[in-house]
Amino acid sequence: MKDWQIAEAAEGNMRKAADLAAELELQSDEWIPYGDVLAKIDVTKVLKRVGAGRKGKYIDVTAITPTALGEGKTTTTLGLVQGLGRLGKKVIGCVRQPSGGPTFNIKGSAAGGGLAQVVPLTALSLGLTGDIDAITNANNLAMVALNSRMQHERNHDDAWLAERGLKRLDIDPGRIQFRWAMDFCAQGLRNIEIGRGGKLDGFSCESGFYITVASEVMAILAMSADLADLRKRLSKIIVAYSKSGEPVTTADLEVDGAMCALLVNAIKPTMMQSIEGQPMFVHAGPFANIAIGQNSVVADRLAAALGDYVVTESGFASDMGFEKFWNIKCRCSGLKPDAVVLVATVRALKAHGGAPAVKAGLPLDPVYTTENLELLEKGCDNLLAHIDIIRRSGVQPVVCLNAFYTDTEAERQLVRRVAEGAGARFAVSDHWLKGGEGALELAREVIEACDEPNNFAFLCDLSEPIADRIEKQVKEVYGGDGVDFEPLALEKLAKYQADPQTANLPVCIAKTQYSLSHDAKLLGRPKGWRLPVKDILIYAGAGLLVPVAGEIKLMPGTSASPAYRKVDVDVETGKVKGLF
Repeated sequence: MKDWQIAEAAEGNMRKAADLAAELELQSDEWIPYGDVLAKIDVTKVLKRVGAGRKGKYIDVTAITPTALGEGKTTTTLGLVQGLGRLGKKVIGCVRQPSGGPTFNIKGSAAGGGLAQVVPLTALSLGLTGDIDAITNANNLAMVALNSRMQHERNHDDAWLAERGLKRLDIDPGRIQFRWAMDFCAQGLRNIEIGRGGKLDGFSCESGFYITVASEVMAILAMSADLADLRKRLSKIIVAYSKSGEPVTTADLEVDGAMCALLVNAIKPTMMQSIEGQPMFVHAGPFANIAIGQNSVVADRLAAALGDYVVTESGFASDMGFEKFWNIKCRCSGLKPDAVVLVATVRALKAHGGAPAVKAGLPLDPVYTTENLELLEKGCDNLLAHIDIIRRSGVQPVVCLNAFYTDTEAERQLVRRVAEGAGARFAVSDHWLKGGEGALELAREVIEACDEPNNFAFLCDLSEPIADRIEKQVKEVYGGDGVDFEPLALEKLAKYQADPQTANLPVCIAKTQYSLSHDAKLLGRPKGWRLPVKDILIYAGAGLLVPVAGEIKLMPGTSASPAYRKVDVDVETGKVKGLF
């Protein structure tokens, strides 16, 4: 059976949202039903009643450097949630909302897979309760306000503006920082020209789109503590600079309040469930290669106040998602992990050992489905690099081998020897095939890891110079030799360092997810390379500096063999089929 067929079969046995709310001891005014099985949770009301202090053990799930197919990090998150549930633990899972980009492109939905999924799959994958649409609209409303203001300032004098309660912002069309958003992979919209036509057709200038999940508005949703914090952060977004070099914000455009109005419901996490009935909080969806890669702070804080165990997930590999969890999200939330799960697969390790590239939409080379201990052992250098990254945070990881039916026992034992030889805990998990029953070994290892003390500490103090912090991350997390700042990046670096408002912001590096380096072709544990930083973006509302490394794009492209080719509707029943 396909994943969507498994999900469809399971949906007939889903628990009612009211039953999940009762299990979590939510009051009637603290949750809003969206049909029978979905609900929004009013975090502010819940935390005001129960307190914001942490009750549950806090577990993050990350991974080794993935192939283009992904290595089952969300599936493992769900398997662990279900395994802990089988052991009688009150567990809550926290995952991101899938973006329409990958859902209709290469990877498909982010629901998990096999017997370890979030359900209902169709609702999760196709808009859910409207959060991503609200973020898209809020982002684009700021762009509407910016372009309209530029048009009116061009067409009218100061007296005309003053009559309408406006002052001239004198926006520099060459220094527009913000872009339009769309939640699809659309390479043709990366660079566009808008406002063509007459003087009433907007302001003509270069512009472009980024995918919604890479927008600053999405980052703000993920990082905000509550609605008041969301409102404050939205007002600080820098959309452009004036001709005199002053920042122009959404507050200057007087659009920040309307943006917040579009996000009133989006700040509330959506309650869903695993196939085996454990509550799942789904909220926010930023990518980890071009954004912060985490579900929301509010979802994790809510789960930590209500559950005995909380399993959250960070996007892509530990150099991307976990690093940002460690040094950005945990600063915002005040939560520190009790355990970190590092997901690996035999497939990805063979790729890092020199096997032919894994290409989405094409059959796997036979080397991936037959025993090859030599390639596997060479590829374990990548596993060791990620163990070291997590250990650098002060936490000893639990390595989880996400089991594929093509793995041999000798291959599994080799990975076990490498992981345990590096001092990590290890478990094989067969959750895709067996659900929670297949994840019991992993669940028991995680429980034991949670009971061990750790020395979790941030990589850098935010008072350290920005350049030093970027350099330290490259050397101690990625394993590179240093950083090469291009002229534009150097210019911005000097400006941000000299400004007390920006000098102490965390850095959120944007780079490829397919290598520890900036170059997707450098697999394994590359040595002797330096990170080229061509630009440093400012997300003043989210409170982030975003160094852009290599050729990373903030709007992905659609492949030649996209997933939307397989999605359709049964016109007799109205059910969606083909999602994966």
